[in-house]
Amino acid sequence: MNQESNFKNLCNLTTSLLGLRKGSLSAKSRKQELQIARSVASVVGRMVEDIHQTVIAKEIKRDRSLIYHYEKKHESNYATFPKYRDIFNIVYNAYTKIENAKLTFIDLFHLQDHLRINNVRHSAKVQTSVVVKSGDVQATIKLSYRDFYTQLELIKLAMNGYKCDITIEVE
Repeated sequence: MNQESNFKNLCNLTTSLLGLRKGSLSAKSRKQELQIARSVASVVGRMVEDIHQTVIAKEIKRDRSLIYHYEKKHESNYATFPKYRDIFNIVYNAYTKIENAKLTFIDLFHLQDHLRINNVRHSAKVQTSVVVKSGDVQATIKLSYRDFYTQLELIKLAMNGYKCDITIEVE
């Protein structure tokens, strides 16, 4: 779940930096500028976030094997293809700058307090859990199926701008 949103953000960043139309990475076009942008976004997603190949392939509407190809050809492209190298450096530097600017929580109290301030509440009837991990700290929010979607959206909103992983556990 978090990998999909991270890769969507990376694709949006890539298209905006390169002056492409939003969502154009998933277009069927084989123009060189789109091919390079897809390749760069895929490689950065694998290198920085370790996003799984199937998640990347689904977002750019390509086959998973193409992502393996992008990874394999990255070193060669970077060394011999100046246009690829320039675009890769632009996207990689911008994305890592954004990721490094995100904050993490120092202890459980501050994380729970932040979630409470943003109206994230436990449900009376527990059917599933959402685990929010930020840095070395992890908080578990117990939810019912009825409150799940609303609380999940509140959690995402509360954790916007923070480096975190959100996982769902069914009990």
